Amino acid sequence: MLSSNKVLRAAVQAWSRCHSTSTPAAKAKLKQDGYGFSFNLTDQQKEFQATARKFAREEIIPVAAHYDRTGEYPVPIIRRVWELGLMNGHIPESCGGLGLGIFDTCLTSEELAYGCTGIQTAIEANSLGQMPVIIAGNEQQKKKYLGRLMEEPLMCAYCVTEPGAGSDVAGIKTRAEKKGDEYIINGQKMWITNGGKANWYFVLTRTNPDPKAPPSGAFTGFIVDGDTPGIQIGRKELNMGQRCSDTRGIVFEDVRVPKENVLIAEGAGFKVAMGAFDKTRPPVAAAATGLAQRALDEAVKYAMERKTFGRLIVEHQAVSFMLAEMAMKTVLARMAYQRSAWEVDEGRKNTFFASVAKAFAGDIANQVASDAVQIFGGNGYNSEYPVEKLMRDAKIYQIYEGTAQIQRMIIVRELLGTYKQEPQ
Repeated sequence: MLSSNKVLRAAVQAWSRCHSTSTPAAKAKLKQDGYGFSFNLTDQQKEFQATARKFAREEIIPVAAHYDRTGEYPVPIIRRVWELGLMNGHIPESCGGLGLGIFDTCLTSEELAYGCTGIQTAIEANSLGQMPVIIAGNEQQKKKYLGRLMEEPLMCAYCVTEPGAGSDVAGIKTRAEKKGDEYIINGQKMWITNGGKANWYFVLTRTNPDPKAPPSGAFTGFIVDGDTPGIQIGRKELNMGQRCSDTRGIVFEDVRVPKENVLIAEGAGFKVAMGAFDKTRPPVAAAATGLAQRALDEAVKYAMERKTFGRLIVEHQAVSFMLAEMAMKTVLARMAYQRSAWEVDEGRKNTFFASVAKAFAGDIANQVASDAVQIFGGNGYNSEYPVEKLMRDAKIYQIYEGTAQIQRMIIVRELLGTYKQEPQ
């Protein structure tokens, strides 16, 4: 029997009371108990992981191919995930949430992605949409918009990318003009995950009309209710993979938003939008790792059953070495996302580690899925076998939430910054 949302919440709250790390003495106690630099999970983390693993294998995997073929939005699965408390884990307790750390939610992200990354992306997009409100919203904004996500299984969306501004966020052209106590938003967004299902959006707009204005003061972030007049939802995009994830373009035409829905203040939007990525890239890396683990498991099972030249193909060195490489890459991707999640939970700036994890895990997901197809041979190229879907699903991990190339730009920027800070 799977644990309920109520039981999981009680367990997390109890653990938080017993293992607070807010003081040096408490941290010393944690280290003494084996919770310092350790690869052991707490009992509560194991419970979350086991619950997500059981759900993915028993309820997601059996229907994943159906949702991939039809492109239907997996409403029954999302509702069940919400009931179990396996989504919206970052929402603070003051808003009715579990107030989990990034590390904790990464564990469940990997397990859910093992079942289907299209379904997991729909779930994880909620975390991306709500993260600007979590890190920058005032108490009224948090209670209103985060609280409603805990009352029923509603979705939200991170509305930043535009047809001409993907990785180049500074190139955003959507405008917000202040008139009295309102802002009027006009513009077009593109590739918005959960775009057609969102109850509300985080929307990044340009409020300084000067195209030469520095990003640090040119943009403003808004919370925009999904039913606001003037919002036009585009058609669902037909993507290569993760087909049940709802991805659309959205047009804002004279959309009126009250000034109370500005996050922090006018001009603070770029910092808010980018700050969210440090916390959401580790779970994306975790999901990519989940896909890699699934591809590895499928390849191992097939290699132990399929025979060529009178021998199991796993007994051929060419195949066994491929499996070894796939295992090495998957293990290292897991370590990368866990380190990046641990860094941010410790309250440290994790931009470097978040980009390392996202770039590495995204690349690994593609490599391991491709190798799995190779091991399956002709069967791997056929949709009757699961690895074909895994290979298609993997590609997006090198694109969304910052491309593989953008991550490398961030990594080298952070790397050189550490050398410049050192005394000569």
